[in-house]
Amino acid sequence: MSCNAKGIATTNYLNFPDAAASMAFFNSSSGGESLFRNPIALDYDYQPKLVKYREAEMKQVAAAIRPLLQKRSGRNIFIYGPSGVGKTVAVRNLLQELEQETDEIIPFYINCWKSDTSFKVLLQMCDAIGYRFTQNKRTEELFDVVKKEINKMAAVIVLDEVDKLEDADLLYNIAEDVFNKSIVLITNRKEWITELDGRVKSRLTAEMLEFRPYNLSETRGVLQHRLEFVFAQGAWEADAFEAVVQKAASMQDIRAGLYLIKEAANTTEERNSGKVNATDVAVALRKLDEFSIKKSDDLEGEERFILNIVKKNNNRRIGDIYAAYKEAGGGIAYKTFQRRIAKLEDDRFISTEKITGGSEGSTTIIKVGQEKKLTEF
Repeated sequence: MSCNAKGIATTNYLNFPDAAASMAFFNSSSGGESLFRNPIALDYDYQPKLVKYREAEMKQVAAAIRPLLQKRSGRNIFIYGPSGVGKTVAVRNLLQELEQETDEIIPFYINCWKSDTSFKVLLQMCDAIGYRFTQNKRTEELFDVVKKEINKMAAVIVLDEVDKLEDADLLYNIAEDVFNKSIVLITNRKEWITELDGRVKSRLTAEMLEFRPYNLSETRGVLQHRLEFVFAQGAWEADAFEAVVQKAASMQDIRAGLYLIKEAANTTEERNSGKVNATDVAVALRKLDEFSIKKSDDLEGEERFILNIVKKNNNRRIGDIYAAYKEAGGGIAYKTFQRRIAKLEDDRFISTEKITGGSEGSTTIIKVGQEKKLTEF
């Protein structure tokens, strides 16, 4: 113990016998050269220049946008498919190409998970066009600003995870009042568009485009392309990489493969090795199960409450379950309830089945799912 210049007592940790060991945790010389050359290519948000196996889908989206280049209104398109199949990557790739082609078309990309109201979406659009005077502006005023700017030129408006949008009024207004535009809607849930208000649906007249899951060969090709970009040749043993491919293909989710590649290589570096082996992948697989599985205890209070109502009313219509929810003291509106049901389905706590026709018209049947491990999906 000693005193500094101000007379405050300080401890000199260098006098302790374990000091050298305690200061070696971040010794850069102990780890050797990193396996990762370009680790950013393993991030979910990374935008590759080449989107493999999605050429046909990108061609269809481009065809919907192309009329804008001829000073005509484009077509609207509704893109659906499960997570991790390249929907967002493909569309954002097209937006980048469009920006390089012309500066007369304004590209908007908005993730509705982050911007889930018309007001928040319009704030993002104002930011994209460089309009900063948004304070104290109402939703209608912001729309007028955006509409005026777009109508001078043209726009591609991409709303990703559009099923998280709390209301569809903005969609109607864009379809009605914006002249030259293409609206691109992206979601995991095909049935979302069937739940839209009829007047919105009729205004959109959107083409349907499915992004199917990658098959085994395509999964291998996508992950191999990333592997070659991130690591030096020979950094992975063949059986280790194949274990990642098989797992990602079984889950039908490229993002799972990217996670496994990153975590396995991290484990390799921790043991100061220069080559990823099957044991490293096994460690990553355990982490995938431990950290990617949601249990009902992890749910927010309202979602847990709704799930309990569903369990008591398994295999019934959504309207009946909502009525039971209200009787039990639930207070959210029906549309918000539908979004919470969709979130529970995304997290695989429940499954839904759309029933059309019959004496009661179209409805949705809700069934309780099983809390499985991610490896069992």
